[in-house]
Formats: sequence, structure tokens, C-alpha cells
Amino acid sequence: MSAHRKDRLEGIREKIKSFPAGPGLYFMKGVKDKVLYIGKAKNLRSRVSSYFQKGEDLTVSRGPKITEMISKVKTVDFLEAETEVDAMLQEARLIKDIRPPYNTDMVDDKTFPYLEIGTGEDFPGVYITRKPRPKGGRLFGPFASAKDLRGVFVELQKIFRFRSCNLEIREDDPKRKFFRPCLLYSIKQCVGPCAAKIGRAEYKKIIGDLVKFLRSKRSIVLRQLKKEMAEASEAFEYEKAGMLRDRIRLIERLDRRGTPDEDVQPEVFAAEPTEALEKLQNLLKSPEPVRIIEGIDVANIAGAESVGSLVKFIDGRPFKSGYRRFKIKTVKGIDDYAMIAEVVKRRYKYALRGEELWPDLVLIDGGLGHLHAAEAAFREMKAPVPKIASIAKKEEEIFLQGSGKPVKLPANSPARKLLQYVRDEAHRFAQHYHHILRSKKMLDKES
Repeated sequence: MSAHRKDRLEGIREKIKSFPAGPGLYFMKGVKDKVLYIGKAKNLRSRVSSYFQKGEDLTVSRGPKITEMISKVKTVDFLEAETEVDAMLQEARLIKDIRPPYNTDMVDDKTFPYLEIGTGEDFPGVYITRKPRPKGGRLFGPFASAKDLRGVFVELQKIFRFRSCNLEIREDDPKRKFFRPCLLYSIKQCVGPCAAKIGRAEYKKIIGDLVKFLRSKRSIVLRQLKKEMAEASEAFEYEKAGMLRDRIRLIERLDRRGTPDEDVQPEVFAAEPTEALEKLQNLLKSPEPVRIIEGIDVANIAGAESVGSLVKFIDGRPFKSGYRRFKIKTVKGIDDYAMIAEVVKRRYKYALRGEELWPDLVLIDGGLGHLHAAEAAFREMKAPVPKIASIAKKEEEIFLQGSGKPVKLPANSPARKLLQYVRDEAHRFAQHYHHILRSKKMLDKES
């Protein structure tokens, strides 16, 4: 082993000694702090030190790919998490965003499941889904384990007896009283709203109790189940006690989840793009189909570490390899317009040289002033100005080139939903990653 490599490994081992012994994420970083690999651990110090044990043959214990990665590691870093579940959900999101070269799992579009309760229905159904409905549903999750969620779903249905079918059930439907309910009603796992076995008000109370249970500590139900388990054990009913024990464990695993807002999975809310792209082409009055959309946003984290983000969509779907982040270099203080101009100039200098394709649409997160800042930047570059639009938050107003008046599309407009998706993805890509890592200053991609 060369002296340089020996010194590098010793430096890493010394740094690992300061790692916490709790749960979190660890980052293997190469030249220029490029993230090579992201992992999660129950004990950060123990897990990371296992990669750098003296005398251990990594090729035998971990395989040749890990050996190759470790040979490129210049430093390691960590991010603490409150729980193992938080670490798992953050790991999945960051791997999808950063796409480190030595991570092979979770780089696809597979998502964590949700528990969804229908709203706006006379008799709301309860479902497990990886693809929530665009509206009319209340979400809990994402859950860290689909297997655990399926198991606890069965137990919840035994307790609350909600419906899980996709039937359209209306209280004013006179045919309900002639309907034959399914097996779940017979085995007392559903109250049978399809067959008028329960009224709307009483059923809504069941759903209300379920929501309270999911939002609470679940202490009352768990206390009752533990009491029943103890009584079954004392009566030597060991099979029943074991069943209750398993039920308790499953319900306790309801806490192995995140929240829809904090653990965002934007890919699960993507709409079918075909109609959206056609409507968008008409909105822009473009003679050619709109295939490549690039969204731009800028962010200031705690008043510092200003960054710009660029996301690329091709045919209405995210193209993660085209995502970029820019550490703002020329703007001091908070000046969104100047930051947008810097991102535009740095991003499209390659297209101006003929090294990359121009997008069909550049979408700016902001209002009319943000759009004008992007237009001015293209002109300063003496570049052809592509189609540019901006979409402002709150009112969701869309601004187009050549008009000072915003376009207001209906909330269910496919074109509006696509623009919102691009805007939200650019915003998330700038904000969410740096919200997690702001104290670490780990820009994985700078241009």
C-alpha cells in the first residue's frame, strides 16, 4: 500500500471516530466531494468503520465493486436521522435525486406505498396505493414496508370494518338494499355499506375514528389488545395470545412511515402526459410538438448557500440524468432575477455552442419579472430565445412571452398540471435536498 493511500485511509478512520452511534445516512465522497455512494445505518459509526477495517479483505467480504468504490473515496460524511425509518425514506429520495454511481438499488421509479382514504364519497373506501388519486383522497405515509402495511391493513379492517372495494356506493341508491355483500361482510371485516347494512352518518363516524387512530399514538387500542393478550396467556390460550401479539406488532409498525409533505414522492402524482403536451402546444401556439421542457428555480437556504436547479422533462416525464444544480457564484445577497439570469447563462452556453439541444420550453418558477429576467439573459448571450413561460405559486398564474397578462387555466387542466409538476420538481430539487443537507454543503452536481 502506498504511503499516500495509507495516509488517506488513516485520515478517514480518524474522522469516523467522531460519527454518532445512532441512525442516519452516510456518504462516500470522491474527488471534488462528488457523492459516490449513499447508505443508511442503525449505528453510523459502526457501519461506516466496517468499510475501513485494517487487514480486512473487502473483495471477499463485500465484493469487487465495493473494493473499487473504496479505492476512490477521499472522505466520508454523515447525516443523522431521528429514526431508522427517517433514514430509509431520506436515503431513497436522495439516491433518486443524486444517482450516485455505486448505488444500484432505488434508482428506478419504484415508490413507497400510501394508505389512502377516499373523501367526497358517501361511503369512503380505504386503500393501499402507490399511485394516489389526483384529488378526493387523504393520504397517510409513505410507509417504509409494503409488507407491513398490507399486514396492518388486514388488522385495521378487522377493528374498524371499513370497505376496501372500488364500488360506487351512494346513499340515495334504492338498489342497495337488494345488493348481496361480499365475503368481508360475512366474516365481519366490513359493515356492508354496499348492501345498505349501515347508514352514511354511522359509516362516516367509523372513518372518523380510523383517521383519529392513524393520527394518534394508538395507545387505547394497543392497551386493549395487550390486555386481551395477557388474559389469553393466563387462560393458556397460547394460539390466541400469539395472534394478538402479532396484531400488536403490526399496529406498532404503523409508525414506520413518513408524511406526504416531508417525504415527497413527486413521481407518484404524475399525470398522463399525452393530452397535457397537446394542450400545452396549443397554449404556446407552437408549430412543433413540445417534447423537451426544462424547469428552473432558485433557492436560498437560511439566507445563504444560494443555488439554482434545472430539471428536464422529455415527453412529459422526468429525465433525471438531465437534472443539474448550480451553486450561485456571481450574485451577492438575495436577488432571484439575477440568479435566474446566471443559471440561464451557465446552462445554455452549451446549447449556444451546439453541444446540446435547445429545449422546446423553458419554464421558470415565478412571475412575470422572473420570465423577463430569463428573456434578458438569453438576449445578453446573443442566443435565440426559446419558448419561455413562468408559473407563479398561490394563484397558479401562467405567464407567456409577449403578454403582461397571466393565463388562468382550470385546476383540472392537463397542461396546467404538467407545468405544475415541472415547477414543483424544480422547486423540490433545489429546496428539499438542501433542506436535508444544508449543514453539510454537499452539492452533488455543479455546472
